[in-house]
Amino acid sequence: MAQHENCFHLRTSRIVTLTTAAMFVLTPLMARAADDSTEQARVKASGEVLTELVNSPKGIPASVLNKSECVIILPSVKKGGFIVAGSYGRGLMTCRSGEKFDGPWSAPIMMQSSGGSVGFQVGGQATDFVVLVMNDKGARALLKGKAKMGADASVAAGPVGRDAEASTNAAMSAEMLSYSRAQGVFAGVSLSGTSLGPDGGANEKLYGKKISGPEIFSGAVTAPPVASDLLSTLQSKSPGNASKGK
Repeated sequence: MAQHENCFHLRTSRIVTLTTAAMFVLTPLMARAADDSTEQARVKASGEVLTELVNSPKGIPASVLNKSECVIILPSVKKGGFIVAGSYGRGLMTCRSGEKFDGPWSAPIMMQSSGGSVGFQVGGQATDFVVLVMNDKGARALLKGKAKMGADASVAAGPVGRDAEASTNAAMSAEMLSYSRAQGVFAGVSLSGTSLGPDGGANEKLYGKKISGPEIFSGAVTAPPVASDLLSTLQSKSPGNASKGK
C-alpha cells in the first residue's frame, strides 16, 4: 500500500513539474502572441477609421488628401485595451514611397503620440484622430523621430467636407492638417503641442524584428496582410501626389 502511494505521489510530482515547465515555456509565447494581436488590431482599426473618414461626405476632402505625403491614424477603440486615453495614443503612419513621395503607399509605420490634446475624451467618449502630413519636411521629421506639432512642424485644423478646400492661410501653409472623430462627428482639430514619432516596440512586434521608421518607408519589409484594406483604400482614393514644388 505504501509503495503504491509513493508511486502515486511520484507520478503526481512529475506531472506538476512538467506542467510548471510548460507554463514557463508557453507564457512568454502567449504574451508575445497577445502583443502581436494588439498591433494587428491597431492596424485593422486604423484602416476602418480612415475608410470612414475618406468615404464620408463630411470627412476628409479628396483634394486635400491628394496633396498629402503621409497619413497618420490614431484609432481609439473601446474594446481590446488600446484606447487613446489621457494624453497618450498609439496608431500608425503610411507615406507615399520614393524619394519624392510620389510612389505607392508604404507599409505601415507604428506610431505613438504624447502631450497636447490627443486622447481628450468628452464624457469618456473615445476619439479618433487623423493627421495629414502635407510636405516633405514634415514627413522626414516624423520618420526620423519625434516631432512636436506646432514647434518642429506647423499644424492646423483640416478642412472638413467632400468639397472643402484648404482655403485659409493657416491651412494652406501648415505642414500638417489634423482631424478628429467622436460620436460619429467629424471635425478639424488643432493638435498643437502633441508629439508624434515611430513606436519602436510596436514596429518590432508587428514585423518580428527591430526596424526603424525610415527602413520601413524604404521598403525593407512588406506590409502585413492586415494592412491590405488600409493601403487599398488609400491607393484607390489617392493613387498619386497632386502637390507640386514641395
